Amino acid sequence: MNICLLKSKIHRAVVTGASVDYEGSLTIASDLAERVGLLPYEKILVGNMGNGERFETYVIYGARGSGVIELNGATAHLGKIGDRLTIMSYAWIEAQEASAHKPSVILLDDQNSIKKA
Repeated sequence: MNICLLKSKIHRAVVTGASVDYEGSLTIASDLAERVGLLPYEKILVGNMGNGERFETYVIYGARGSGVIELNGATAHLGKIGDRLTIMSYAWIEAQEASAHKPSVILLDDQNSIKKA
């Protein structure tokens, strides 16, 4: 049996941009995404701490070191610049391995730099 557990989490990411005309997705600075093991095009669940919206989309890498967190396409309607997001991905883990599983989590500051890992 497999169980679905949290794999990766970026907590308190600040939205730096929104582009309704883009095809879709969430742009995340590549260094932040890589730090928690998020891959390009990986499915993510996003919670907006400012308005309570939750949505699924996928990851697109942004410029390394830029701190970019950008809502694209339809997701641009679900938040605004300055909102704080929780970005999560999940993985199916063998039940026997679940107790040893540890998700990769980072907490960001106001400039989207890693405050705590």
